[in-house]
Amino acid sequence: MEESLYLTMNLIDRFLPVQSVIRKKLQLVGITTLLLACKYEEVSVPVVKDLILISAKAYARKEVLEMEKLMLNDL
Repeated sequence: MEESLYLTMNLIDRFLPVQSVIRKKLQLVGITTLLLACKYEEVSVPVVKDLILISAKAYARKEVLEMEKLMLNDL
């Protein structure tokens, strides 16, 4: 789990200089990078629905998946 958190921060650090993000979307960037890091490092990946619940249902599943696609294209 520790490696996933380090990778999450690394992805955020690499993504923000490339793509400007409004303050309302920073939490979306955070949960999306956590999803990407877990997909790379962990055996069991969190479900997108669980990440949405962590964010107090601030975003829809579609927004998380679109941000994931944007991040993968930019990085």
